[in-house]
Amino acid sequence: MPDTDHKAVPAVLVTGPSGAGRTTAINVLEDLGFEAIDNLPLRLLPGLFDAAAVPRPMALGLDSRNRDFSPPALLDVIEMLAGRSEIELTVLYLDAQADVLLQRYSETRRRHPLAPAESPAEGVRRELDLMVPIRDRADILLDTSAMNVHQLKAEIERWFAPEGRALALSVQSFSYKRGMPHGIDMVFDCRFLTNPYWQPDLRQLNGTDAAVQDYVRADTRFAPFFDRVLDLTRMLLPAYREEGKSHLSIAFGCTGGQHRSVTLAESLAKALAEDGLQVSIRHRELQGQHRSERPG
Repeated sequence: MPDTDHKAVPAVLVTGPSGAGRTTAINVLEDLGFEAIDNLPLRLLPGLFDAAAVPRPMALGLDSRNRDFSPPALLDVIEMLAGRSEIELTVLYLDAQADVLLQRYSETRRRHPLAPAESPAEGVRRELDLMVPIRDRADILLDTSAMNVHQLKAEIERWFAPEGRALALSVQSFSYKRGMPHGIDMVFDCRFLTNPYWQPDLRQLNGTDAAVQDYVRADTRFAPFFDRVLDLTRMLLPAYREEGKSHLSIAFGCTGGQHRSVTLAESLAKALAEDGLQVSIRHRELQGQHRSERPG
C-alpha cells in the first residue's frame, strides 16, 4: 500500500530558450535550498529518483543544448516525473521575445547552440519553434523580456519562497598577523580595544571565555563601537536582501585573533541570533586550538 503519510518533495524542472534566464533561475533556486542539477542527460533523470528517497528539493535545468534533447523525449520525462508520488513536480518555463534573446546573444558574442555555423537570429527562431510543446506544458511561464537579473530573482523567490529568502550570515574573527580572510563583505578592526593578552591570567584563554569577554567589554570604547556595528548590520540586511544577495560575511580582526576579535564576533553573532537570524560563526585562529604566542 502507498505511504499516505509521505510528503512529496518539490522538484522544479527549469527550461526555456537559451538566453531567457535559466542559469539565473537555477542559481536562485540553489540559494533557496534546492539541490541544483543542470543539463543532466534526459535518460539519466529517472535514476535520480530511483536509488533512494529524495533528501531535499531539487532544481533540474534542461534546454536544447542537452545532447539527447527532443521535445517528445522531454515531455515523456515530465509525465514520468509528474506521476511519481514522492515528488511534487513543477515545470518552470522561462521565455523571452525573439528580439530580446537576439540582443542578449549579441551582448555575449556567443554562437547560438542551434545555429553554430549560422546567424544567432536563425538559432533563436529555430529554438523558439522547437520549444513550443514544452512551453505549452509549463506549469509556470515567466516572460523575462523586460526583467533584469534582480527582478528575475525576485520573481523566482515569489513563486518558490513566498515567505522570503533567508540571508545567510557568517561572522568571523581573524588575526591581522596571518592576513585577512578572503570573501569578506565587511571588516572591522578592533585593535584599538584594551588587549587581554597582557593580562597573565587571560593570556591562555580566548574570546569565547567569559573572563576575556568581561575584560574586553569593560573598555569604555567597546559599547559604542559594538552598538554602531550592530546598528549598521541591521540597517544593511534588508538592503542586501532587496539587492538579491544570498550571503553576508562580517569579520573582526585583531593582532593575534584570540581575544578581542573573538569577543566581538561572539557578541555580534549572539545579538543577530536573538533577532531571529541564522548565523554561522568561525574563529579562524582557534581552529584546531591553534595558539600563537602573539598579542591577540
